[in-house]
Amino acid sequence: MHLLCKIDKAIYSLVEREIQSSDVVITDERIEHIKERHPQDYERFMRYIPQIIQEPDYIIAASKPHTAVILKMIEENGERFKAILRLKVEKGPSHYRHSIISFWRIGDATWKKILRNKVILYRRE
Repeated sequence: MHLLCKIDKAIYSLVEREIQSSDVVITDERIEHIKERHPQDYERFMRYIPQIIQEPDYIIAASKPHTAVILKMIEENGERFKAILRLKVEKGPSHYRHSIISFWRIGDATWKKILRNKVILYRRE
């Protein structure tokens, strides 16, 4: 398990009110998942995950409980990303942590489609 960053509970409480802790981790198993499915994205963009989590442009309602779908455009290179963050909640197992489930680069058309068709819980001003 690797500590990545801390979340802003005020922002993520829009997804889940009973947020516990603020540490965000990624497991070795999830790293392997990302490397297998999005190998170039992991190698080139892993360093942006803390920024994606701490400064989301949008948080979208997810179909799974205690989960945030995060959209972020990285200003320095104009790339857009989608990340899935599982949140630790009060009722969950004590050993759980906020954790990255996956992340990948998305195109402009996908970005626009998500914003047009999904419920936006948070928008950076």
